[in-house]
Amino acid sequence: MKLNKITTLALFTTLALIIFTIENAIPTLIPIPGIKLGLANIITLVVLHNYSPKDTLLVLLMRILLASFFFGQAISLLYSLAGGLLCFAAMLLIHRLLQGHYLFLISIVGAIFHNLGQLAVAYLITEVPGVLVYLPFLLLSAILTGLFTGLCAQFTQRYLIPAITDSRFSQ
Repeated sequence: MKLNKITTLALFTTLALIIFTIENAIPTLIPIPGIKLGLANIITLVVLHNYSPKDTLLVLLMRILLASFFFGQAISLLYSLAGGLLCFAAMLLIHRLLQGHYLFLISIVGAIFHNLGQLAVAYLITEVPGVLVYLPFLLLSAILTGLFTGLCAQFTQRYLIPAITDSRFSQ
């Protein structure tokens, strides 16, 4: 892997971690566990759109591991990995089906599968079927937050990526 690419992916990882940190510091608006915007996924979508799936997975895993190390507990790593990996797999599939178009749809599907992954871990850990009561709320929030995050990713893709790849910055 070229040094230029490694540096760029490290910067994307750092951006995702910074966005995660800022979002983590903001109090939640809705008092239902598991509902948040997931703004760090903007970076995941941009990397998925511009780099290989392997590169995207690397950025995602590094962000999850670093965020869990800095801010989480061991149990939060399980939730984050389950949600993140399921989200990544779903987004990759939809990204390929839609040939990279409609980042907002890719984001919505990713948010839904992220919530499904976390809910599955909650069920496996607690073995309480009552956690499935959250499913309708999590699906609704996934659609709304996924739409917002996807539109932010489209905006980023349209305006930020050309600035980054501009010859003045890539030298």
